[in-house]
Amino acid sequence: MNFTNKELIIFDFDGTLINSIPDLTSALNVMLAHYNLTTLTIEQVTPFIGNGAKPLVKRALEASLQSENLGVIDFNEAFDVYLSAYTEITCKDTFLYPGVKSTLEYLNEKGYKLAICTNKPFEFIAPILETLQIKGLFKKWIGENSLPQKKPNELPLVHLAKELDSTIEKTVMVGDSKNDILAAQNAKMESIGVSYGYNYFEDISDYNPTVVVDNFEDLQSYF
Repeated sequence: MNFTNKELIIFDFDGTLINSIPDLTSALNVMLAHYNLTTLTIEQVTPFIGNGAKPLVKRALEASLQSENLGVIDFNEAFDVYLSAYTEITCKDTFLYPGVKSTLEYLNEKGYKLAICTNKPFEFIAPILETLQIKGLFKKWIGENSLPQKKPNELPLVHLAKELDSTIEKTVMVGDSKNDILAAQNAKMESIGVSYGYNYFEDISDYNPTVVVDNFEDLQSYF
């Protein structure tokens, strides 16, 4: 099995290229502290990540409030507090997973077009790419608020393939979450699952990606 016939490689962001949990947790805890609620640990926050910013905040509030009524909190206000906090620390403790930069450089040098499809809000993508010094390796990126639908809907993947003059057959999706694999399957696109990400503590192989890799640099053997 190899993917040397592909032209475009679409990557998920959080949990695939970057570990952003420290900063996401810090921002959530600023929001929770604003309401004098119990703060959360990285371990508690990890399974909340993957469906976008609003579900992340809602899950954090539910976990902190526990049996109390979520209705006592103005969600829109809480979400704004979270966004403001995350804007301040977007890439303070976020880091690339091992082998990511060298592998992206390898793929870029081989002539593959690289793109990002994430359920993170669009406005946070570029600052992180710039801070981690990998922005120039990508042709395009889209976030959860870029299009009317987000992963696991196929629209973002189909959109990127079209925008970058590729086809479904010549594109592959790489991600750590069932949202990535399901989006690829909905688009009739091949996919690569990475086993080290967040994925709600589920085994990525359960969602039947085309292949599974344990380390990001293992991608080099497929391209």
